[in-house]
Amino acid sequence: MQKRKLGKSNLEVSAIGLGCMGLSFGYGPAVDKQQGISLIRAAVERGVTFFDTAEVYGPFTNEELVGEALAPFRDQVVIATKFGFKIENGKQAGLDSRPEHIKEVADASLKRLKTDRIDLLYQHRVDPNVRIEDVAGAVKDLIHQGKVKHFGLSEAGVKTIRRAHAVQPVAALQSEYSLWWREPEAEVLPTLEELGIGFVPFSPLGKGFLTGKISQDTQFDKTDFRNVVPRFTPENRKANQAMVDLLGRFAQQKKATPAQVALAWLLAQKPWIVPIPGTTKLHRLEENIGGAAVELMLDDLRQLERAASKIPVQGERYPEELQKLVGR
Repeated sequence: MQKRKLGKSNLEVSAIGLGCMGLSFGYGPAVDKQQGISLIRAAVERGVTFFDTAEVYGPFTNEELVGEALAPFRDQVVIATKFGFKIENGKQAGLDSRPEHIKEVADASLKRLKTDRIDLLYQHRVDPNVRIEDVAGAVKDLIHQGKVKHFGLSEAGVKTIRRAHAVQPVAALQSEYSLWWREPEAEVLPTLEELGIGFVPFSPLGKGFLTGKISQDTQFDKTDFRNVVPRFTPENRKANQAMVDLLGRFAQQKKATPAQVALAWLLAQKPWIVPIPGTTKLHRLEENIGGAAVELMLDDLRQLERAASKIPVQGERYPEELQKLVGR
């Protein structure tokens, strides 16, 4: 597996990471713990060195799973986790990025992750009630104490990124980005390039849609949050199938799968982009890792660009109440 550096931070990771959320939360019932540990360790064996979790996934259970799975390989891997939510009675209950809360969360995350340092600590969502300078300052303190190595932001807008970066250099921004959701191209990517910040796209396969394995007839588990995502209504899935068909045509030419082409497209955008697809299945993990070996030439990228620009994507990426948490 090739390695990439996240911006100017010198944080080196595998070109494709593993988003661990879905093992515990979000896409239906949590997997059996041993199965989750096996999958994470299989990723390490196949060259993945970048693992993404958060206290709110579960809550807490995903960090515990990641910590246990990676304990034998701790010095070979980079672990990213996140703070920024209030958790009450085992449920997410609004935002909380007060500096004292950040420090409490970091200490609790260190215990769950069975480690003495967090390689990359993200603010999960921008908290409008706390100055971003105070958030960056709290993480700077944790870096000085040796508990955290690098500071990240998730779903932040460019003004927030600049203000945070002025206090404590931001190593990486995490946001949704794929052929199916290209909003970051307008302002975010140019700002990251200017400031030397890495970019970590989550949902690089469109929450599974770009794999070609979801149709308008697919029934999701009742606990799967795609049930409330406007983009995933049956009629929008039918309309959005055109994007999957396009990927399928390219995949045939490249002797690859639609998911691999979608990941290769992201990797081709910038050398400091590191997608973190998630999965619960070994064969999908192997397929995703294979995306790093698919080479898209300039002409391929132009053709893909031209064709994709003619396909209007139907449906919002979040329901209204989740969209309100996006800090731009």
